[in-house]
Amino acid sequence: MGLNEQQNVPSQRKIIVFIVLAFIPIALFRLCFNNPFSSIKDTSLQDSAANVVITSFSSSSQEEESQESFDHIQDEPLCDYTQGNWVRDEIGPLYNGSTCGTIKDGQNCFRHGRPDSGYLYWKWKPNECDIPRFDSNRFLDLMRDKHLAFIGDSMARNQLESLLCLLSTVSSPDLVYRNGEDNKFRRWRFESHNVTVSVYWSPFLVAGLEKSGNLDHNVLHIDRVDERWGNDLERFDTVVVSVGHWFLHPAVYYESGSVLGCHSCETSNCTEVGFYDVFRKAIRTTLRAVAGSGREVILTTFSPSHFEGRPWDSLGACNMTKPYEGKVLEGLDLDMRKIEIEEYTAAAAEVRLEVLDVTAMSVLRPDGHPGPYMYADPFKNGVPERIPNDCLHWCLPGPVDTWNEIMIEMLRRWKV
Repeated sequence: MGLNEQQNVPSQRKIIVFIVLAFIPIALFRLCFNNPFSSIKDTSLQDSAANVVITSFSSSSQEEESQESFDHIQDEPLCDYTQGNWVRDEIGPLYNGSTCGTIKDGQNCFRHGRPDSGYLYWKWKPNECDIPRFDSNRFLDLMRDKHLAFIGDSMARNQLESLLCLLSTVSSPDLVYRNGEDNKFRRWRFESHNVTVSVYWSPFLVAGLEKSGNLDHNVLHIDRVDERWGNDLERFDTVVVSVGHWFLHPAVYYESGSVLGCHSCETSNCTEVGFYDVFRKAIRTTLRAVAGSGREVILTTFSPSHFEGRPWDSLGACNMTKPYEGKVLEGLDLDMRKIEIEEYTAAAAEVRLEVLDVTAMSVLRPDGHPGPYMYADPFKNGVPERIPNDCLHWCLPGPVDTWNEIMIEMLRRWKV
């Protein structure tokens, strides 16, 4: 190789390097703005979105959901949250007996001195999906400018008070109406979202008289609804219905103005008919009344008690500190739920209706009741032979909070 050729080699190498460096930005530009992967269609992403479990939605109340997601939500059935297990949850509840001011005194187990706290650290885990923690902002967004009414017995009130406590973590409710004691007739407003939440005491849903000092049985008119909520029905956008336990009490039933029969009655001229068919007719009468006008209806199923055959004032009643494992529905709990599911199925074609099926998950929580802590410091004077126990209602916070976590998903689907 001559001297001139040796001198030309570095020059050629410089030219090659310069050309390579010049093409690198061009290649990067084409890669970014003419991405060869962009030819892949979005169908693979859409298909995966279709398989997302509905109850596993984002907890951000500010999230904008696309129309495609809305279509998928409408097409997909609600994940079966009724089958699952209670699993340990170290995060714990969103509120406590001190931070929420609307807890009924008898359900404030923490303030009444319940010594164990393990019952607060359980989460319902369905077999096929997840239930996100309650998102107060999302709930208020979903109910903006609407009126939500809880109608029924003390279990409806229990669920209402749970909801108020959950919402109070971000917005304090203003009590704007009250009539009577024990939160039987109340109305609250959340001014930030123009949301109204009401409760109507109506332990039979249909018209009736509760037993009192002069009346040793209940009286029910099973073919017409209770006027106390029926007269306000047009004011509601969403209705949550929950009853059951009052039908177990002695009662005389009327239909079309005539005596139909009675339950546990001592009157010789009244036919014993039991309460199951009457309970069915009361649910049916109620669902027919609330049908129409685009009103949304949620039927919360029967909430089991855990007296387990013991007297209500027996020492040690419902004193468990952990959930049951593997307990199945049976007897009264199963029968009452079955009636509600059947009436829900029959009415679903006529009304915008969802069933909030809490019976199976709740029967596993004997630890969630106030027990003797329905009153403050029940053992401050020692251990008595007999003591009142509440093995029916739920401590707040407690398992009933899960009902409202599931209810959010129902409201979200209707929003779509």
